Amino acid sequence: MKTVLTIAGSDSSGGAGIQADIKTITAHKLYAMSAVTALTAQNTMGVKSILESTPEFLADQLDCIFLDIVPDAVKIGMVSNSELIRVIAEKLREYQAKNIVVDPVMVATSGSRLLTEGAQKTLIQELLPLADLITPNLKEAECLSGVEICKKEDMIYAAQKISETIDGSVLIKGGHLDDSADDLLYEKEKTIWIRGERIENPNTHGTGCTLSSAIASNLAMGDTIEESVKKAKVYLNGALKNGMNLGHGSGPLNHCYWL
Repeated sequence: MKTVLTIAGSDSSGGAGIQADIKTITAHKLYAMSAVTALTAQNTMGVKSILESTPEFLADQLDCIFLDIVPDAVKIGMVSNSELIRVIAEKLREYQAKNIVVDPVMVATSGSRLLTEGAQKTLIQELLPLADLITPNLKEAECLSGVEICKKEDMIYAAQKISETIDGSVLIKGGHLDDSADDLLYEKEKTIWIRGERIENPNTHGTGCTLSSAIASNLAMGDTIEESVKKAKVYLNGALKNGMNLGHGSGPLNHCYWL
């Protein structure tokens, strides 16, 4: 059985973070493992409090995983401080991890910054260069590239700028464009547009976590980056179309809709 490791924060409501990742990986019929960067007390209406892992405890988790069940792919989500980012980068290098997908959780859907400038700098310098694929949303792509994104042409320019600083591929998620929901995969100077279907569903909690975990799952099974992204989009669209409605805010997806 193929294995996938998620390195991310815990979501007590189960819709995002490692809970969404584990559900997604399991729905792809793979074995899921997790290293927890933080515990969050949250629900569909927001985050109440956060308790971060210590760097030492995060390192212990990663050692235990890589020395026993070696992951075929690694997905990295929320990491909120520089020390934890450095630990992850160090362990990925030490164990020569493969098929690394980084969802650079930097900016909330509301536009609020989730990383300090120092942590963002460490993320860019230490972690993103190790990734085979990074999956920023539009606001995160703006932070990484310094390019204001208003239309699809801006996405191409931003992807080119980001690619100057990393060796891996870039997937800029275009779900918040005014005139499109298409995503841009920029791979080795090749521009690939992946058509997005705008689905009328206000319950989108955890969509970024779900997409990146689905991509990592497909990479673990031997698909190319382009194939992995396209299959992950199909899976995510199905989870959105399922129309599950839980909670009083922006609810979670049905990750197991196809089981």
